[in-house]
Amino acid sequence: MITASQMRAARALLGIDQRQLAEIAGLSLPTIQRMEGSEGQVRGNVESLVKVVEALDRAGLELIGEGSSSITGGRGVRLKAPASDNDEATA
Repeated sequence: MITASQMRAARALLGIDQRQLAEIAGLSLPTIQRMEGSEGQVRGNVESLVKVVEALDRAGLELIGEGSSSITGGRGVRLKAPASDNDEATA
């Protein structure tokens, strides 16, 4: 779902610290610290993982999963393209 490296990279792109991520995800700071301390895939309960992913999505980040389309392949994060007025009109 998400790796510890992706979480750290996402925070760096957003310019936020662990405490701020905890706040926007509705989780405790120790939970975020444990998640980021994981090796590879983040360990945690599914509800907490979903909260982090949704918070990053709301903040404008897209998680790139293994095998997903990207120029160089591999996992990562990227900023989403801003929604255009046309996209909002059709939603």
